[in-house]
Amino acid sequence: MDAVDSFISTPIREKDKAFMMPIEDVFSIKGRGTVVTGRVERGTVKVGEEVEIIGLQEVTQKSVVTGIEMFHKQLEIGEAGDNAGILLRGIEREAVTRGMVLAKPRVSRRTPTSRARCTC
Repeated sequence: MDAVDSFISTPIREKDKAFMMPIEDVFSIKGRGTVVTGRVERGTVKVGEEVEIIGLQEVTQKSVVTGIEMFHKQLEIGEAGDNAGILLRGIEREAVTRGMVLAKPRVSRRTPTSRARCTC
């Protein structure tokens, strides 16, 4: 293993940047709420913090993190590099889909879009 370690560097975890996690899967836990799963790309998130769900909809949804779990272990903090499930308060399962992003509030904004036609 030492030989492998000498050739492969440890990835840098961007813990000092604003929290962002692309959503890979969504499911409901009866009596608890909606859980989104994915790999935390950057930053950290704590139980009790407010987050936004961005993308694929005109309106940004806001929620509060009520739980974080990684490999069947409850955590207080999720950080860059973690594959985690994050339990969200007041979010319906149908309102979230794969491809959306969970982020710190007011960090990311939707970019206005327009249509163009190219005639070549």
